[in-house]
Parts: sequence; C-alpha cells; structure tokens
Amino acid sequence: MTASPAEGRASARLRTDAARNRAQILSAARSAFLEAGTAVPLEEIARRAGVNIATLYRRFAGREALIAQVVIEGFGIVLDAARAAVPQARTDPPAAVEAFLRAMIDSRDLLVLPLIGGPQTDAPEARELQREIATALEEILAEGRRHNVIRADVTAVDLITTAALLCRPLPHLPPEQAAALTARHVGVFLDGLRPGQSRILPPAPSPEEMAEHLHGSRGETARGQADTA
Repeated sequence: MTASPAEGRASARLRTDAARNRAQILSAARSAFLEAGTAVPLEEIARRAGVNIATLYRRFAGREALIAQVVIEGFGIVLDAARAAVPQARTDPPAAVEAFLRAMIDSRDLLVLPLIGGPQTDAPEARELQREIATALEEILAEGRRHNVIRADVTAVDLITTAALLCRPLPHLPPEQAAALTARHVGVFLDGLRPGQSRILPPAPSPEEMAEHLHGSRGETARGQADTA
C-alpha cells in the first residue's frame, strides 16, 4: 500500500526531528563531558540538549553508547582532516602536515578523544577510524620522505600525539596569548620535521600499540574499580 503525500511528509518530518534531536544530544554530551567528565547525569545532558530523557534513550541505549558515539564523531573529524591534507602532500608535504595540525586546533572543541583527556571506548568503529587516520597520515609522511623534506624517522604517531598536545587548552592564559603559543609550537614542530643533522629519536609506538594501550587501560580501570567495590 502506497503512503499518501501527507503520510510521506509526516514521516520525513519525524526523520528530521530525530536527526536534530540526535545532533543536539551529541553536542550537549560533548560539552558536558569536557566540563564534568563522563559521570555527568544523563538527565543533565538531556536538559542541555532540550529533550526529555526518554528521547535520549531512544537515540542511545545508555551512557556507554553515548560515549562511544561522541568518541567516534571525534575520530571522524580527525580522519576528515587527515584525508583532506593528503592531496596537498603530493606537492608540499610540510604544508599538508601544517594543514592537518591547524585543522585539529580549529576543531578542538569538537574533539572529545582519549589522547586529549576524553573518554575511552571499545567500539570497533573507533578502532577502525584510528587505523584509517594512521594510514592517511603515513601517506602524507611517505610523500615527505619521497621529496626529502620530512625526516625518515617521523611516524603517524608523532603527528597524532603532537595534534593531541596542541589541542589541549593552556590554562590561566588569555586566548590571544594561548593562540600565539600554539602557533609557535606548530612552527617549532614543523621545523623539527626537516631532514638533516638532528638528534636520533627513540623508537615510537605503532598506531596499533597506541590504540591497544588506550583501549586496554580502560578495561584495567574498570576491573580495578570492580575489585575495590
């Protein structure tokens, strides 16, 4: 049986409302997690989102599902920035690295991620996004090595951890001073990418080791809390 035009419009409106509610809940969760940690009451997140708690539970099964989606969206932003920088790397690899880092700084209020003090999740989608981010960044670095403008011992993990450090807010400083220091640190890091006489770097962990540590430490914390309960 074919739906009437009125039924079709009603269905489309419901989908639009559901998408808007979901986006509002995720935005509220990001800000609440950054301010108060992941233990913030879900009722408070619903209040900030302008929805009732039943609507929140219709969109997300519970706290873990909400945390996972906030983290997944953060990794999605990082992946988009890394992939956007890849074409530029074919002609100017250092500029591509700079573009990636600046995109991270510009998006830091949306990044609720483990390396930036955010929550952890065991969601398989989050792990896959981490792998894709590392692949895109290694492509940028490979171009830099091919053009002999980026030292050979720099890895994707170096770019990821540098971006995480740059995204952490500097407390007790006026915004303009904090922005100036961040810009200086980007410049220092970019100069440090150049080949030539420089100190030998200690071995870096692989992206897989980083991901395993971040996910694994969450499980250990949970087990420790259970043991002391």
